Amino acid sequence: MRRTGPVFALLAAAFLTSAVTAVPAAAADGGEVIVFETELQPLTTYENPQGCYKLPIGSHVLVNQLDRPVQVYGDPFCMTPSFTVQPGHGSHLAAGTGSFSA
Repeated sequence: MRRTGPVFALLAAAFLTSAVTAVPAAAADGGEVIVFETELQPLTTYENPQGCYKLPIGSHVLVNQLDRPVQVYGDPFCMTPSFTVQPGHGSHLAAGTGSFSA
């Protein structure tokens, strides 16, 4: 007796799993991080950031419009302990110099 049914089902499941997991990786390259300083200055926008970025001196609010979390640090080199800003969320920033990584 042949058992092609279970083998076919396993192959179909493996194919569907690989197709589903491949889609999010392709979508991980979009968005921006927006930083508000004061009402007198234009917003600072970082399009598709990757790596560590020093925040402007007067940074007050960071908005994460990426499809991945952003880490915010208290130093300009992304070296100190950090906190996470999830996609679609924002956070107030401590006064002084800091940085973020995406």
